[in-house]
Amino acid sequence: MRRFCAVILISLTSCLLGCSLLPDVTHQPQYHNPFPQLSRVAVLPFFNQSAEPTVDADRIALAYYNELQAIRGFEVVPVGVTKTLLAASGLTPRSEADFQKLAQFMGVDAIVVGSVTEYTPYYPPRLGLSVRWYAANPNFHPIPAGYGLPWGTADEEYIPSALVFDAEFALAQEQLKTQTPEFVPAEDLPAQTPSAPANEVTPASREESSLLQPLPLEKQTEEVALPPPSVLAAPAAPARPGQLTLPADWPDPRGFVPPPPGPVRPQGLPQSEPIMTHTRLYDGHDAEFTQRLANYYYFRDDARFGDWQGYLQRSDDFLRFCCHLHIAELLAARGGAGESRVVWRWPIRRYER
Repeated sequence: MRRFCAVILISLTSCLLGCSLLPDVTHQPQYHNPFPQLSRVAVLPFFNQSAEPTVDADRIALAYYNELQAIRGFEVVPVGVTKTLLAASGLTPRSEADFQKLAQFMGVDAIVVGSVTEYTPYYPPRLGLSVRWYAANPNFHPIPAGYGLPWGTADEEYIPSALVFDAEFALAQEQLKTQTPEFVPAEDLPAQTPSAPANEVTPASREESSLLQPLPLEKQTEEVALPPPSVLAAPAAPARPGQLTLPADWPDPRGFVPPPPGPVRPQGLPQSEPIMTHTRLYDGHDAEFTQRLANYYYFRDDARFGDWQGYLQRSDDFLRFCCHLHIAELLAARGGAGESRVVWRWPIRRYER
């Protein structure tokens, strides 16, 4: 009797722990276009900068087009139409300003210029993508990673750590540009005068050596060289010795938060830099990559044999997923990730008769 009860208990436990009674609950990521002023987009054929000569630039551009068109808020010009317009324009883009002119000719808000930096079609496959978005309007300025995220709100704690790092890194890059000495190419340097012997001390070298000596600790806060008031970022009061001052073009972290609308249009500052850039290398051996691939396959209802591992064997599927991941990372880093959709999926065996 005791043995019979144990068998019944094991059977009930297996039934409860199995997939026949409980649904499979998953979260499907949702992405959208966070920039309504960049809704109509054209994708140029990708450039091949890898060592693999068999890369089909049109095939990768088509995969990027398909995945971008699947994002809500985008209207993507077909790749064939883009190639026709490119030939009709007579332009051979060689600079950033040329891509802006091409976008204006095509009548799109932005043009996508991508290149393949590395490609290995054999298992484990690898693909490196570097993509730049150029706006037709030269008054649109670069959008750094972290722009549009819920900084300073209750949802800030839910920002993924990877996006926080990207935002802080982009901010540090812009801030350090204001502290980096200007580089003068060698051909632009003036002719050098004969230098003095190494053991000869000149007044200039004596003054330079005195500047290189560290100040005593008690004088470091008393003899700080301050910039003139004209370069300070609107100081509220005259700078005092030892007070921290910032240059006028110092990037403020509050710039990640979009400003409120104004009563008049702002004054334009034309530029030709890309408004968005993203460079990544995807490896079929990476655990995070394969996990996201398994989740991507789960929501596609692909009836072909091979499960998600088959995507690593078929180059077309692998390229398309890499383009999907590249677009998702680009948009998510700039506020384009929405609330995930909860999916309840019951096992198929429950519906078998």
